[in-house]
Amino acid sequence: MTAPQTGTDTSDRSGSPLILALPKGRILKALAPVLKRTGIEPDADCLEESSRRLRFGTSYPNLDVVRVRSFDVATFVAYGGAHIGVCGADVLMEFDYPDIYAPLDLGIGGCRISVARPKTVTEDPATSQSRLRVATKYPTIARRHFASRAINAEIVHLNGAMELAPTLDLASVIVDLVDTGSTLRANGLMETETIANVTSRLIVNRVALKTRPEEIGLLIERFRAALSEEAAAK
Repeated sequence: MTAPQTGTDTSDRSGSPLILALPKGRILKALAPVLKRTGIEPDADCLEESSRRLRFGTSYPNLDVVRVRSFDVATFVAYGGAHIGVCGADVLMEFDYPDIYAPLDLGIGGCRISVARPKTVTEDPATSQSRLRVATKYPTIARRHFASRAINAEIVHLNGAMELAPTLDLASVIVDLVDTGSTLRANGLMETETIANVTSRLIVNRVALKTRPEEIGLLIERFRAALSEEAAAK
């Protein structure tokens, strides 16, 4: 599914600050050293989960940070609420916003989108059925994956507790983001297939890149230099 054109005007509004959208949670913590290497240091409470603020100043001139849910970063950038952001490749795959340009793989937040089923099921339903009920928060990715196998996926759209779906007969399998796999194992599930490996990407609003190319181009280069510096230090 391709998202509709947003056509958002993100032109320079009288020197208004650029907005960098960052995801809450584990990716933000992993991103902190990268930000430090770029010279972009948000207000201290930006990295504190207890902080109730959503917008923060930074050490970088004319740049503010907004902290939002990881699934929402791409939407903020695509519709011009933010000019630049960091989000997982899973989000880009799911929404496929045409107004987003992803120039850099930051190599952090590594995980995978996988298919999983109960360990007690001896025959994999994803290989033995032409119609399959799938619990996921990634309906586009799941439908596309199973369609490539000539399987009609009936989607049960959940935003959490996916692991419960097979045991409560909501679905035969799940498609979810997996890190260590410990949550799957704790709930009696096993991975059967990896759909895609996922890392976090630097993303940019295409219109903003045209209207404020020097500012955004400089930020992209700072992130690129930070990644090169980190790689050289290893």
